[in-house]
Amino acid sequence: MDRGLVTAPKDLERMQQELVSLDRRISALEDVELDVMERLESAQEELSGLRARLAEVDETAARVRVARDAAAGETTSGIAEAERERALAAQNVPADLLTLYERVRAQKGGVGAAGLRQRRCEGCSLQLNAADLGVIAKASPDEVLRCEECDRILVRTAESGI
Repeated sequence: MDRGLVTAPKDLERMQQELVSLDRRISALEDVELDVMERLESAQEELSGLRARLAEVDETAARVRVARDAAAGETTSGIAEAERERALAAQNVPADLLTLYERVRAQKGGVGAAGLRQRRCEGCSLQLNAADLGVIAKASPDEVLRCEECDRILVRTAESGI
C-alpha cells in the first residue's frame, strides 16, 4: 500500500479499514494487557503479604509447639513423681482399704476419696446433714467412713467441722 503497488481503490479501502481495525484491536489488547499486569502486580503484593503472615504464623506455631512440649515434659515428670509418691504412701495402707479405694476410684472417675471440710464433702460438694455428722463424730479415728451422697471415702481433717 505504501509503495503504491495496490491500484484497485476497493482493495486499497479494504486494506485501510483492515489497518484501522487492527489498530483498534491492538489498542484493546494493550488495555487488557495493562489490566492483567495491574492485577498480577496486586496479586503478587497480596501473595508477599500472605507469605510474610504465613512466616509469622509458622514462627508462632513453632514457639507454641516448644512450649507445649516443655509443658508436656513437666506434666509427664510430675505424673511420674506423683505415682512414685503414691506408691510409697500406698505401702502403709492396709490391703482391704486400698482395694476399696481402687474400686471407688474406678467408679467415680479417678477420685476415690474426698476430704471432709467445714461439714462438706469435697467429692460431691454437698453439705452433710446433722445425722451423718453425728455418726462421723462418734466413729473411731481409724474407721473408714463414706459419703452418703457420692459414696467416696471421707477423709477427716482438722477443718471437718465436727
